[in-house]
Amino acid sequence: MKRRKINPQKKLTINDSVIFEGDALTVLRRLPSETVKCVVTSPPYWSLRDYKIEGQIGLEETVSNFINNLVSIFSEIKRVLKSDGTLWVNIGDAYTSGNRGWRAVDKKNSSRVMNKRPNTPKGLKRKDLIGIPWRLAFALQNDGWYLRSDIIWHKTNAMPESVKDRPTLAHEYIFLFSKSEKYYYDHKVAKEKMGNKERNRRSVWAINTQPSPTKHIAAFPPTLIEPCILAGTKKGELILDPFFGSGTVGIVCEKHERKFIGIELNPEYIKMAIKNIKDMRKKVKKQKVLWPEF
Repeated sequence: MKRRKINPQKKLTINDSVIFEGDALTVLRRLPSETVKCVVTSPPYWSLRDYKIEGQIGLEETVSNFINNLVSIFSEIKRVLKSDGTLWVNIGDAYTSGNRGWRAVDKKNSSRVMNKRPNTPKGLKRKDLIGIPWRLAFALQNDGWYLRSDIIWHKTNAMPESVKDRPTLAHEYIFLFSKSEKYYYDHKVAKEKMGNKERNRRSVWAINTQPSPTKHIAAFPPTLIEPCILAGTKKGELILDPFFGSGTVGIVCEKHERKFIGIELNPEYIKMAIKNIKDMRKKVKKQKVLWPEF
């Protein structure tokens, strides 16, 4: 019988903006506690995309496994988040697959084709709306997060659907969570304009979807997350996105003089993110923070 001593890995030192390649949970466990002021992210949606990379989230056999995986990741995020920090999560819903195990080609959206798709969850029926956003919100609430707001992202240019037995889906959710009862939220910078006046931001945000400048198939628009980043941080503070994708959070951070940590499993998306962030740097004329080169 052999005996081996396993030493814990040292925590990473974060001094500036950085992108980590790897799965979210593994990287998060290496980050120091109470490091970031704000988390803005959009995890992969369940049963909607196949990113064709080992270890991806979103193709779990059951909704429960999907939710549990996200809860584990967000639990580690809670440790990394400062005590007065906030978490903003963009998440969409899905319908049951009818146990087809695949999804046909969509002429209007080629990325929707899937050769592998989880079966209809136990207890649900064919054509049921699953209710994933609220399942996740309640799971995170049960895990100790303060659920502070459900924000409706009204997609004013939503993709048409050929359905004839329900309304066309034209919204997603953004949930605002906090780690503590009292937290940082700059309501003044988050105000929205109504003509020549400003008012406290409402919980319905009418924002167009935007085509990604790269081949990322599920990037959220920068205008969607700007209010989250501006309300949740001050200049120079650190923001985390554990599902970095093509780098939208990094782009907005660059524009508004924030630092960021991005975690991404897919190396192709990291290449996209670096290009997008560098393109934003070219547009920013005055820099008060010396950003590192990737």
